[in-house]
Amino acid sequence: MTPDEWGRHNRVYPETSGHPGPRNPDLTPYNIPFVRRVQARTHRRCVLAMFAQGGKTDGFFDIIGERLDTSPVPVLFTGPTKQFVKEQLEPRVDDFLNETAALAAKLSKTKRQTKTKKVCSGVAIRLAHAGSSSALKSDSFGLAVTDEVDELMASVKGQGNPIRLIDKRGETYGDFVHAAVSTPSIGPSEVERDPESGLEFWAEQEGDQIESTIWRMWQSGTRHHWAWPCPHCDEYFIPRFRNLKWDTPVDENGNKLRGDPILAKQTAYVQCGCCGLPIDHSHKKQMNARGVLVAPGQTIEQDGTVIGAEPESWTFSLWVSGLASPFVTWGERAAEFVEAVNSGDPDEIQVCINASMGELYAPGGGEVPSWSKVKELASPSYVIGQVPGGVKKITAAIDVQKNCLYYTIRGWGARATSWLLEYGQLYGETKERHVWEDLEQLLARDFDGIPIKLALVDAGFRPGKKSEVPVHRVYEFCERNKRIARATKGSSSVMLRPIATTKVDVNVNGVIRKNAIEHYRLNTDYFKRWVHERLSWDKDQLGAWLLPDDVSEDYCKQIVSEARLKKASGQVKWVQRQKDNHYFDCEAMQAAAGKLENVMQLRENSPVLRITKKKAPPRKSKPGWLDSRGSIW
Repeated sequence: MTPDEWGRHNRVYPETSGHPGPRNPDLTPYNIPFVRRVQARTHRRCVLAMFAQGGKTDGFFDIIGERLDTSPVPVLFTGPTKQFVKEQLEPRVDDFLNETAALAAKLSKTKRQTKTKKVCSGVAIRLAHAGSSSALKSDSFGLAVTDEVDELMASVKGQGNPIRLIDKRGETYGDFVHAAVSTPSIGPSEVERDPESGLEFWAEQEGDQIESTIWRMWQSGTRHHWAWPCPHCDEYFIPRFRNLKWDTPVDENGNKLRGDPILAKQTAYVQCGCCGLPIDHSHKKQMNARGVLVAPGQTIEQDGTVIGAEPESWTFSLWVSGLASPFVTWGERAAEFVEAVNSGDPDEIQVCINASMGELYAPGGGEVPSWSKVKELASPSYVIGQVPGGVKKITAAIDVQKNCLYYTIRGWGARATSWLLEYGQLYGETKERHVWEDLEQLLARDFDGIPIKLALVDAGFRPGKKSEVPVHRVYEFCERNKRIARATKGSSSVMLRPIATTKVDVNVNGVIRKNAIEHYRLNTDYFKRWVHERLSWDKDQLGAWLLPDDVSEDYCKQIVSEARLKKASGQVKWVQRQKDNHYFDCEAMQAAAGKLENVMQLRENSPVLRITKKKAPPRKSKPGWLDSRGSIW
């Protein structure tokens, strides 16, 4: 439809947009290509991830109105909750059908119109919510529209995946389309630059790391982004929150002070992603009018022509930044965020990122670099297993899980410069003794003649139930390997020192040995901050934290798997941004091991204690552990 035809079909309601009168789709131009893709029926699913109050629902009415007027099919309109359907959706559907001239004449006069079922053009429009499983499982529909998908999923209580249920309802229609929109919720987000176009797209993330349903749906599709032309350089860029800038108060010494919402509102601007020049809010309308959709692999000419085929997928997906909203200024966006940060309430910050900007929110995000920044710390001078010449001491750290042991081995040099020498997993049930034997063999190794001086083992997770395994496997292991191994446990409470030492009892073959080993309680915040601070250090400076050239993507992602969150009360909490954080825990223990070994005092001329390899005599069994057959281990 043309904009004029849209105006005849639909009207804008003052309570939603503040612009009463004939429907004007050009007010929200980023919605037009989405609506047209649904109308084209080229994709079984069309997904729109964007900010709140951006005209999404009005776009739905455009879609429904055109279909009922030109090619009627049964329609399913799903909202997140019963209250949403009753108080917001149903009144608007009624107004839309009665006030749109092309549809009012087609409303059934014989079929009774109910709260959840309307009849127009001879077909039913059913209104449903996440809890109405019967509505989602009953009739067939040629068109389905689903609003606020992430809230919908949060409302499901053992009813199955409603998105799948809705898709199933369209299998009998060859041109069925499911249009789904929502503001995103929780998940990690990173940006990657396309080497051909220079555009910065949202990078794909592991699906199990993303809580937001709409983002997973968007990521599985064509991954289109709404792009703008810069009024200065005329190059296109993809706007996002990181492009929004504002002034922050400073003291007489130039130190930044608490953010000022008024100052943020007055000074906010968008920085061009190409030339870096500031863009005033007065340019937004023009940039939106010239905005285009672009997907990874495509480029944009200066005249707005998109070059290249879009990714193949049965899902068309589009993301739009909250900076594109015609209803809210950039200054208001900036002031809202500053107020949220000043409140110290992470829920308020999440609302700003999700609802105002249309982006994923990672708890405590903002202080953590992307995993690709961690990968940049990789040194081309060595690979896993090699020992750089500057290594003076070697330590190990072990994170204990139910089915395996994660470990890292790190070499230390002058002024706490360090190199990751090896990392990995030792598989086996940790309530059994076999995997601990593998660990003992690992710690007995040397690296270019340098032995492992200290190994810290996490005792926070106790393998097996106490009734099943009366002994503490970590304590038992450390007692058996007193020369090298120390048990540790992280503490989130306030500590006067980074490390506190106590003595603990150990059960060995049913005999309790009093104060048998040292147990180190580690200040979690202190050592995790130490690791993250080192991520910003240059690779060639003393104290650098270095990685081998062939370090894996998984390792790098785990290092930034947590973020530091400071509440208004001053309390600090580390929150997980993604599922696996084991290597980060190991590296925090490595920082503690470095402190215990006083690596800050190492110098370039410090001696290296190497071992002289001799032919090993036959190994004698140590008394202590018995295997299941009664043999000494």
